[in-house]
Amino acid sequence: MEWHELNLAAHLFDVARRQPQAPAVSDGVHAWSYGEFARRISCLAGGLAAHGLEPGDRVMLCMENCAEFLEILFACWAAGLCAVPVNARLHTDEVAHIAGDSGARLLIATPALAAALAPLERSVETLPAIVATASDGYAALLEGGRSMRPVEGSPTDRAWLFYTSGTTGRPKGAVLTHRNLVFMSHCYYADIDALDERDTCLHAGPLSHGAGLYALPHLLRGGHQVVLPHFDVDAIIEALRRHSRVSLFAAPTMLTRLVHAPAVATADLANLRTIFYGGGPMYVADLERALGLFGPRLYQLYGQGESPMTITGLEQRMHAEATHPRWRERLGSCGVARTGVLVKVVDDDDRELPAGEVGEVVTKSDCVMEGYWGNPEATAEALRDGWLHTGDLGSFGEDGFLTLRPVEGHDHQRRQQHLPARDRGGLAAPSRPRRGLGRRAAAPRMGRGGRGLCRGAFGSRDRGRDSRPAVP
Repeated sequence: MEWHELNLAAHLFDVARRQPQAPAVSDGVHAWSYGEFARRISCLAGGLAAHGLEPGDRVMLCMENCAEFLEILFACWAAGLCAVPVNARLHTDEVAHIAGDSGARLLIATPALAAALAPLERSVETLPAIVATASDGYAALLEGGRSMRPVEGSPTDRAWLFYTSGTTGRPKGAVLTHRNLVFMSHCYYADIDALDERDTCLHAGPLSHGAGLYALPHLLRGGHQVVLPHFDVDAIIEALRRHSRVSLFAAPTMLTRLVHAPAVATADLANLRTIFYGGGPMYVADLERALGLFGPRLYQLYGQGESPMTITGLEQRMHAEATHPRWRERLGSCGVARTGVLVKVVDDDDRELPAGEVGEVVTKSDCVMEGYWGNPEATAEALRDGWLHTGDLGSFGEDGFLTLRPVEGHDHQRRQQHLPARDRGGLAAPSRPRRGLGRRAAAPRMGRGGRGLCRGAFGSRDRGRDSRPAVP
């Protein structure tokens, strides 16, 4: 395939041609081979086109975890459309705002959510229809049009509008292109694991967020996607018993629950390959306990919706190097710049700061978004001189490890003050109750016995209510 014809769905169809009988996606209801998965995507893409949607139109996905999320995501791309996944826990008013802001022409929802969102058909001008999965309307999409091959596309075609919290508190749509998501996937192969058809990706977090993003590198290499309806310790243990080379995304709350679950301590973990985690702070002591239980199978990531999953990372080997003199310090960091990604720390005049000095974290790579949908002012503020300004405060060590370091009163806090500390994921310091003043951010520190905070996470722009990782 020529580079100018880049389309994520076309890459998936290539995988299906090579291994049509291999398992692609399964949940408690469906179990599709790659051949069947590609056939359904082709039919759905034709149904979307027959519905009147044209390349570039936006389709909103408000869905609980299910296999249909992945097929409609790739059907959008096969038809040249842009997907707008949103968290299934959003309030109807928030979904309405995103639907109107994105100009979504269609909303696909799981049945219970479709019923709750039905009033949006009347209140959102651009949204003529809401279609529920497992309904006659969804069946009509599958059967109502001619099956189609993926449209020819450009690397800069818009693939995913990732709605994140902005400085006004209103979610903004980070425009992610096919190039962004392919680069993200290649970084997975370079930094986390090389994948093939023997691998399984277990989805216990919401597919609208990190779990769904990291379905892509697995699907593009022929791995099996096993979708759980929600985080459940027993279901995860059962999946580890049944499937080979299992990897999963976990928010730190999920990882901590796994660590403290008695059933995990006695479970057979031979089939566990990697847990990649991020999305909030985690105590280093809990991380040490996780390492004692899971061994060198942990990968910490730091990214934002504007640079999905891909700014810095702490690889499995670095987690396990307990004899290194700065091991605990490294566990409390966000790791090093990902392959092909530039990261630096700058002052208020965008001048790069030396190691040890605190400033704003900025990044540049092919993973960085095109900009914010319909918001040139916010785009100009976030993307300056080719660099994404994250709004996160941090400093580099001499050895290139980034640590996020909120400092009260620092001028860069102006970029974060719209978010309460508990919503800033790993970039925020732990919140402490303060009598009469609610909660305030406290500067991170290493406590006795290693009770420091591991700072790896999605960044601040990614921490609105619409984009929180699942909190079990």
